[in-house]
Amino acid sequence: MPHPPSTPTLRVLLCDDDSGRAAILEQALADAGYSVIARLGGAANLSAEVARHQPDVIIIDLDSPDRDTLEQMRTISREQPRPIVMFAEDDDSGTINQAIKAGVSAYVVDGLSGKRVRPVMEVAIARFREYQALREELSRAKTSLEERKVIEQAKGLLMQQRGMNENEAYQALRKLAMDQGKKLPEVARNVIAIMELLG
Repeated sequence: MPHPPSTPTLRVLLCDDDSGRAAILEQALADAGYSVIARLGGAANLSAEVARHQPDVIIIDLDSPDRDTLEQMRTISREQPRPIVMFAEDDDSGTINQAIKAGVSAYVVDGLSGKRVRPVMEVAIARFREYQALREELSRAKTSLEERKVIEQAKGLLMQQRGMNENEAYQALRKLAMDQGKKLPEVARNVIAIMELLG
């Protein structure tokens, strides 16, 4: 009887300047079924290390995040987004807010017990996916709005320069798009460019 497919082990990049604490956390992660693919002694080259190792999740364990660490996390969130879990001693709400704005998916104060590893990781991953979905939705909405504006502008030019009504202008754009095998916004941009060239 074939075995059901197992879920792939999540690959973790662990960043901790305290080697004793890092060893304990690495063991807790292994016990929870995660694979630590790299362990860094500090966050100095975090962006480069993330690019090199391509982890599924980043864990940063430190006393308090400094400005450089937060800036590195901002860069990662912008250029190589993935869940970031931060364990810190600093429970200052300002620091926590800065970390969240920098892209941290879960900020955990007072270290980590073995029992809490999996739930914390799962929450961080779920929050990260939710945030990414919202970003993509916002990007699609922005694109859709821009495309509608381009189509409206092209229709307006056709109505003005060719004496068409709104429906005729829209049908003309649709026919052009179908004849050329292109999307409507692309055809609309071309129409605008041609009309502007012709003055």
